[in-house]
Amino acid sequence: MNTATTIEISTDCARLDIAYIHRYLSEECYWAIGRSRAVVEKSIANSLNFGVYDGDRQIGFARVVTDYSTFAWLCDVFIDSSYRGQGLGKRLVETVIAHPELQGLRNFILATRDAHELYRQYGGFETLAAPDRWMARPRRE
Repeated sequence: MNTATTIEISTDCARLDIAYIHRYLSEECYWAIGRSRAVVEKSIANSLNFGVYDGDRQIGFARVVTDYSTFAWLCDVFIDSSYRGQGLGKRLVETVIAHPELQGLRNFILATRDAHELYRQYGGFETLAAPDRWMARPRRE
């Protein structure tokens, strides 16, 4: 394990360890349990991705679905459990929010079950001002 100061965050998709990301999401993340590798690959191909690295080893990930002008959705954010407690989640959120291509968006959203304070404090996110205006189309099996 390394310290947070030697960790690198990159948007270079060539560095992403797709097998690691798929395994972590599909086995460790409550929102993505059982997600197929094909879905992970397609979601990465159509997103702005942030890999977190300790040297060559990937230890975290986040992706943003965006049109780069009016809307962004921050999702699939995780830090490997063996690296938690070092401030890396905070650093990742701050890096995403500061990305030059994500500035001036009208809507930047996310959904979380348990990390509201992280996103509020380090990303400037707030609860929806008018949740009654938002709708979702539920997945139908």
